[in-house]
Amino acid sequence: MATRIVTITDHKSGKQVECPVYEGEYGAPVIDIKNLYKELGMFTFDLGYGSTAACRSAITYLDGEDGVLLHRGYPIEQLAEKSNFLEVSYLLLHGELPNQVQSDEWTHAIKMHGMTHEHLSRFYQGYRYDAHPMSVLAGVCAAVASYYHASTDIHDPESRMLTARRVIAKMPNLVSKIYRHSSGLPFVYPDNSRDHVENFMYMMFSWPTEPYVANPVALRALNLLFILHADHEQNASTSTVRLAGSAETNPFACVAAGVSTLWGKAHGGANEAVIEMLAEIGEPKNIPKFISRAKDKDDNFRLMGFGHRVYKNYDPRAKIIRQACHDLLQSMNLNLPMFEVAMELERIALEDEYFISRKLYPNVDFYSGLIYQALGIPANMFTPMFALARASGWIAQWMEMMADSDFRIGRPRQLYIGAQRRDYTAVADRG
Repeated sequence: MATRIVTITDHKSGKQVECPVYEGEYGAPVIDIKNLYKELGMFTFDLGYGSTAACRSAITYLDGEDGVLLHRGYPIEQLAEKSNFLEVSYLLLHGELPNQVQSDEWTHAIKMHGMTHEHLSRFYQGYRYDAHPMSVLAGVCAAVASYYHASTDIHDPESRMLTARRVIAKMPNLVSKIYRHSSGLPFVYPDNSRDHVENFMYMMFSWPTEPYVANPVALRALNLLFILHADHEQNASTSTVRLAGSAETNPFACVAAGVSTLWGKAHGGANEAVIEMLAEIGEPKNIPKFISRAKDKDDNFRLMGFGHRVYKNYDPRAKIIRQACHDLLQSMNLNLPMFEVAMELERIALEDEYFISRKLYPNVDFYSGLIYQALGIPANMFTPMFALARASGWIAQWMEMMADSDFRIGRPRQLYIGAQRRDYTAVADRG
């Protein structure tokens, strides 16, 4: 129900339109402008949709000013401390944490959908060994749609839930095969005796000739990363999934669209850019030079993994993952120059007035890149790891959109600044 009315007046024509204002549980109120064009013949202009609420959602709330992140009302700090990735995925989809029976059924259902069609394994062979993993992942996700197209009824709630289980269950399989293909290693089938995160590590790193035992500190760090990356409100990739889904396309094609958007360096590719930056710096003794460059307004160089477009305070996810990162580096006794550079950069960012005044704190990309590097995951695989986790949020957002009674195809408008109407001229008459 509207809390008040905002009247918008066109002072040229004198026409007015009354726009109801709605308030959510948290966050800024929104003005409903759906009658703006009908009454005044105008659209709004909002580059990047930074001031536009494109949907109603009950999944995730983010307050960048105060550094708050809630999933279905639960603070991310509590979920990271007490939960696990599969339970958080269940929460995103169902709205509540599962009881023991529901948790057991959910875990079993995910395990039962972990396999992929054997023909799909051949799909990877069409890519060069050095193809970028996100290119492969986008293609493979779209290919999975062909196995679940005629049998997927997107208007049936049970069919949608089955799709959600398939997406969450199959992503570790799809991602691990990309790494195995690029490394020249045989594909590894899932082992249902292992939990979700350990099973992924098993499919990534096990050898056919040796038993695989995962480092528990590594599993803890990876589980935390998956939780922290599971959903992050209406970001670019999530909005892409919703927009693609609004056209009633296959949900796996929607996920492929999300993968393609996440690939961008300004989005999911930021953690890969962190490692590239650390490699460029090389040694701790070179840090002052790069800090000076970052402070120089005339230099295009910027420190990757610091600050956040949305969080104007410390990224709450970074606070959580920081300790896990330090624990992992200590557990694995890693003293490589890259990690020394990272720790010194972190120290400077938390003490230097330049960074503090601008709130350029280390963000989740800074620490996630270090964790992936410590686990032996190549830098070009960082974003597929992100996609594996974020797929749970994507499919939850898709499910919510499909169940919305006001569901409609997305159709942004534009401010046209091109040529005025003109007549076609024959080629011989063109100057």
